[in-house]
Amino acid sequence: MPVIAPTQAEVVPDLVSPRASWVQLVSAALVVTVPLVAVVLAVVIFWDHGIGWLDLGLAAGMYVVTGLGLSLGFHRLFSHRSFVPSRWLKVTLAIAGTMGIEGSLTSWVSQHRRHHAYTDRPGDPHSPVPTGPGLAHSLRGLWHAHAGWLFVRNEVNAPRWSSDLLDDPDLAFVSRTVLVWTVLSFLIPTAIGWIVIGTLWGALLAGLWAGVVRVAVLHHVTWATNSLCHTFGRQPFGDKDRSTNFAPLALLSFGDAWHNAHHAFPRSARHGMEAGQVDISAAFIRAFERLGWATEVHWPRRSVVDRRRALVASGQPRTRGL
Repeated sequence: MPVIAPTQAEVVPDLVSPRASWVQLVSAALVVTVPLVAVVLAVVIFWDHGIGWLDLGLAAGMYVVTGLGLSLGFHRLFSHRSFVPSRWLKVTLAIAGTMGIEGSLTSWVSQHRRHHAYTDRPGDPHSPVPTGPGLAHSLRGLWHAHAGWLFVRNEVNAPRWSSDLLDDPDLAFVSRTVLVWTVLSFLIPTAIGWIVIGTLWGALLAGLWAGVVRVAVLHHVTWATNSLCHTFGRQPFGDKDRSTNFAPLALLSFGDAWHNAHHAFPRSARHGMEAGQVDISAAFIRAFERLGWATEVHWPRRSVVDRRRALVASGQPRTRGL
């Protein structure tokens, strides 16, 4: 697929980032490498023994729960306030997203709001903008946006970026207890494997597939939204930044890969603006709305979306989204 996201006119200077602490470096190394090692181990085991239906079902179920927690909860609800949830739904989504093992709610939202405030400019924590000409710099930028930014000191500054979450007792509690939900994210499938299979090997296999391997896939789907969805794909709503709609990632990302649409209309509950564009998170929000669990949903107005697309197609100045 060709690269169509333009290189920004203002190239980010190759500044030396503040040195990360050893705790952050070790944590980032574990987050990146341990799941990959688990994937290799799982492939070896699969080659010899295959995978049981229980392990496959647990992995898929945990992926959907934690993936929706991130896409629907951390992203659309808590970062952009796309709808107002009932209290139980708010807490459930906060816990489910935290079990995606991508940090606490306040740190995730703070970094994401920074990303939108400084998209593809200095201050963006994970922009793939190359620091110079040539393929090497482009690949370096792609790696930084994908996972390299985890090894660079990035101040969370939750009081500035996520004060609304800190002021909510429920969400502040979930953020403070991130380690509890992290442990449960691995313990739940392992315990189910033990109960159903009745052996230590069955418990370990369930924990491997539905725990570590599931986290590996979810991490790289999330990180690919930062990297691939700012490098490859289409830009029907303009090129004010490098965000793109990258269709191959739409299903696994629950619709977040329609990233150019999201940056055009960041508060919209739906990212897939066209018929046939898979957006699972939007479908769940619609269901929650009909059940009365979500109110004040920010659905995109077709007239605004069409006008924005027409302005971009005609080369006229772009307008702000919803």
